[in-house]
Amino acid sequence: MINLYEVKETNQMIEQDNLDVRTITLGISLMDCIDSDLDRLNQKVYDKITTVAKDLVKVGKEIECDYGIPIVNKRISVTPIAIIGEAACKKPEDYVTLAVTLDKAAKEVGVNFIGGYSALVSKGMTRGEENLIRSIPEALAKTERVCSSINVGSTKTGLNMDAVRLMGEMVVQTAEYTKEQDSLGCAKLVVFCNAPDDNPFMAGAFHGVTEADAIINVGVSGPGVVKHALSKVRGESFEVLCETIKKTAFKVTRVGQLVAQEASRRLGIPFGIIDLSLAPTPAIGDSVAEILEEIGLERCGAPGTTAALALLNDQVKKGGVMASSYVGGLSGAFIPVSEDQGMIDAVTAGALTIEKLEAMTCVCSVGLDMIAIPGDTKASTISGIIADEMAIGMINQKTTAVRLIPVIGKGVGETVEFGGLLGYAPIMPVNQFSCEAFVSRKGRIPAPIHSFKN
Repeated sequence: MINLYEVKETNQMIEQDNLDVRTITLGISLMDCIDSDLDRLNQKVYDKITTVAKDLVKVGKEIECDYGIPIVNKRISVTPIAIIGEAACKKPEDYVTLAVTLDKAAKEVGVNFIGGYSALVSKGMTRGEENLIRSIPEALAKTERVCSSINVGSTKTGLNMDAVRLMGEMVVQTAEYTKEQDSLGCAKLVVFCNAPDDNPFMAGAFHGVTEADAIINVGVSGPGVVKHALSKVRGESFEVLCETIKKTAFKVTRVGQLVAQEASRRLGIPFGIIDLSLAPTPAIGDSVAEILEEIGLERCGAPGTTAALALLNDQVKKGGVMASSYVGGLSGAFIPVSEDQGMIDAVTAGALTIEKLEAMTCVCSVGLDMIAIPGDTKASTISGIIADEMAIGMINQKTTAVRLIPVIGKGVGETVEFGGLLGYAPIMPVNQFSCEAFVSRKGRIPAPIHSFKN
């Protein structure tokens, strides 16, 4: 039974510590929409999304009202469009029509974002998958709500370096196509290694081919809640610190479990997973960097940062797993620069660099996320950064991702304002030494020896 103290505690977490359900994401399979005629395909995709998701936003708002729990985003993820469009799309421009259809459907049902403009090319690319990748700059420039993700590697298959090289070029092109919006298109484009099928968070969400026809996934976030709890145990031992994080993560996940079950019941769609990710926002007190500083660092990026983040990530997962039978996605701690005021402050103070962020990604849930870099950064340099991050994921059997934003017309020392949950970011310097000869090699980096477990 829930007692009065727990009710008051949850209310405090919502009202004072920025606890929210970051997203209800409805995954929709489009496998039954596949058609060799492009016009029919677009119509089928639009009809399927607008039918299955017609009540998503309404139900989300009802749950908010009934339980007093903020649900910040209502989103949709779909089957990777490279799969759905292959039979009908003969050139990149054909895929762009599908992006426009996805955007139109998302607007019709009222969701914030729709993810799944994606391709899974960890071992090789079909002609259709390459066409989708080459269509990304135009697709993201012509749409508002469409998010794109490309999986270029995995522990089982190695790294597709042809795709890594191509993605560096596409990031630069996307920045150019959306330069009037400070290269905002790149904020909706992420490159993965070991991408999960059930991630509810954008820009990396897509509906995996192993999933049911439709599924409800919920992403919960609560860095402010964790920071508040840790402020009460300053100076205590690591044992007390870990127990506090675990207990707090348990409570936060239970809130997500309640929302997920209610959404599933009201929509008549099966519940998939809870993703407990400490995903920060620009709001004061809603920062992963500030949690690390509460643990004992003067600034995020100081010596000890990677160890503190490893501790945080592990305890969050341990607490979350005890609170729900189906924890998945990217559960743990996110470290996006532009969306975290503490990270921004650390970069501005000179405590945090891209190299230190890369080290931190070895132990966190994602990777180099929402990092603004100079607009004149070479495509080959971006490909090299992607390759480094993908290698971390491949070798460590974990998900890693890269979301870099080369802001056209801006350089180190300047800032870029994205607005809303995306916040603002200082332009961070990148290593100027060339890796052109490395990323220009064709083929793939083989899977590591420990991948052979079948």
